[in-house]
Amino acid sequence: MDKKGNKLGEWINNELPEIASQLEALNDDYYLRENTISLAGKERVKNILFLLRSALFPGVYEKCSISKANVDMLIGNNLREAAIELREILESVFSYKCDKDCDNCPIDLDEIIITFLDKMPKIRRKLQTDIHAAYVGDPAAQSFEEILLSYPSLEMMSIHRIAHELYKLKVPLIPRMMNEYGHRVTGIDIHPGASIGEHFFMDHGTGIVIGETTEIGDNVKIYQGVTLGAKSFKLDANGNPVKGIKRHPKIEDNVVIYSHATILGGDTVIGHDSVIGASVWLMESVPPYSKIYYNLGSDK
Repeated sequence: MDKKGNKLGEWINNELPEIASQLEALNDDYYLRENTISLAGKERVKNILFLLRSALFPGVYEKCSISKANVDMLIGNNLREAAIELREILESVFSYKCDKDCDNCPIDLDEIIITFLDKMPKIRRKLQTDIHAAYVGDPAAQSFEEILLSYPSLEMMSIHRIAHELYKLKVPLIPRMMNEYGHRVTGIDIHPGASIGEHFFMDHGTGIVIGETTEIGDNVKIYQGVTLGAKSFKLDANGNPVKGIKRHPKIEDNVVIYSHATILGGDTVIGHDSVIGASVWLMESVPPYSKIYYNLGSDK
């Protein structure tokens, strides 16, 4: 037993430094630039989400209960801490994305954070419409509190509506990290660039995919496994996908999309007040008031 322990100890002292050197060299080749190692870690982004969502819904994300008398102080403290954390994290990510002299940078980080935090009441009001949509859209829902505390749709939307506002302010990396955290937690994959209106509800939620340039109107309900994706990718001269163009569909107001439907294409529009049935595959627009379904007994 002692010999085995000595063998490992000798290897750690004599051989392990070489392994560490090899890994450092590989990171130098493929990842480890000077401004990369200062990037925010996943846990730090997760903490910012905690602070912001705790300010939106006091008492929901804390480990201990809070009293009504302390709500104002809790919200204020969390917003202040989130602002400071965001200031530091944005300095890192903008430095990573930019190769210019930081002292002469035209990006005003303070203004970005102020503009974002000014949106917090708007985000909270939109989330309340999402809670209401879940309550009226799910006969199993017994209360608003049940939805807030247990529904994956609201869990994901509380993250997405934060990330989307940062995305609109052209904040790099952080919005995507936020939404990927939500993806891991809920099984719902929404790109922070997706524009989603009020009264939005994802019933069950698992396996839903919503792409970056998707536009969703008000009073839309979608079920598990729905994909709002790209039909194809336009390529540049080097054969790489062209970024920043419309690739995903537009869903107008008052649309219901049932489970495992797939709707693709940047020029695809689902007209308002339409119903898209389960397992439907669509790559073309449909007019308002349409009812599209997959007929198992036919080839359509």
